[in-house]
Amino acid sequence: MKLILLTTPDFFVEEDKILHSLFEEGLDILHLRKPGTEPVYSERLLTLLPEEHHQQIVVHDHFYLKDEFNLKGIHLNRRNLEKPADYRGHVSRSCHTIEELRQAKKACDYVFLSPIYDSISKEDYHSAFDSATLERAAAEGWIDGKVMALGGVTRENMGVLKAFGFGGVVILGDLWNRFNIHSTKDYKELLNHFRKLRDAAD
Repeated sequence: MKLILLTTPDFFVEEDKILHSLFEEGLDILHLRKPGTEPVYSERLLTLLPEEHHQQIVVHDHFYLKDEFNLKGIHLNRRNLEKPADYRGHVSRSCHTIEELRQAKKACDYVFLSPIYDSISKEDYHSAFDSATLERAAAEGWIDGKVMALGGVTRENMGVLKAFGFGGVVILGDLWNRFNIHSTKDYKELLNHFRKLRDAAD
């Protein structure tokens, strides 16, 4: 399965160093998601990341960054529902129901389906799908290699997600909750946990 990481909503010191280390450890795709922030901060972060990783980065806002930094693509969501009229390239989208998934898959390179499990990073953001719903969607061919599972994903439940047929997983809380962006200076624990996630996704 593909291993995709969402950034924390906030920028922090040495974020570029951590992200570079995660790429070096085998991160497939990074989704740069910083809602409500000024584009200059995303520009700065991208400038600090080696160009060799730019083709592994998808942006959720400020879509001009895609061409300016030769990034992988753009991601559509409730803040940004449509791609720019003249846009050509990789597109992904957030989906929160099977019906949204059906409609979005044809026009996207892949989609996020969430929340599969109760969110780790957001309180009171509970699973929207029971096992029967996911089994039915998989049997009907809606869950496949183009669908990435988001929401409460951990090393422990990746095997179940593989069995459902998801093409990848999207990590947020299970990794970033092990690192306090305001006070933690040593990110060895974060990297060690990422390696376990990478092994579970392989």
